[in-house]
Amino acid sequence: MATKNKNKVKFGLKNCHYAIATLTEDGTVTFGKPVSIPGAVSLSLDAEGDNKPFYADDTVYYMVSNNNGYSGDLELALIPESFLKDVMHETEDTNGVFAENKDVEPEHFALLFEFSGDQRKIRHCMYYCSATRPSVSGQTREDSTDVQTDKLSLTVSPLPSGLVKVKTGTNTTDSVYEAWYESVYEPPVSTSDKSSSSKSLTSFSTKEE
Repeated sequence: MATKNKNKVKFGLKNCHYAIATLTEDGTVTFGKPVSIPGAVSLSLDAEGDNKPFYADDTVYYMVSNNNGYSGDLELALIPESFLKDVMHETEDTNGVFAENKDVEPEHFALLFEFSGDQRKIRHCMYYCSATRPSVSGQTREDSTDVQTDKLSLTVSPLPSGLVKVKTGTNTTDSVYEAWYESVYEPPVSTSDKSSSSKSLTSFSTKEE
């Protein structure tokens, strides 16, 4: 295998996709086929959780690390209608009008995207995301036209297995890298479960829509 050059910098955001995630009572998660989200402007996700020291013998005896996932915003040129229907469960009537209902629960989804690098684009997958309803905003046009964007507030939660996210690296195989947006990547158990928990890794499967 040829040696691959390592990225020194990252920049840009593109190729955002969502894949509906369905979690069953036994902890098995299935994913639909990834669907493109065009017009990605920015993504900002902050880590949730912190380190809490346990003191004994007049010192930090043990450090408890909490990983509660991420939260933040995905800014888009315009939220696609497919996302509104598939994830937010807005309904389109026979006249092509979209309706929002307060009693409908949005779907969870995997979020796939990539950052450009100087050598190779870094591809990511956040496994269990939820989105709040976007705000409605706009403003009058003046001498110049400023494009108004849409923003989704996201929460990325750990799966029952503890898995939160994956991303490609320098040694990612070409077959995995090229198929990143064809189906949600399933990590091998031996490399994805590093915790001391006795629970086994959540089962994955991908369903075609």
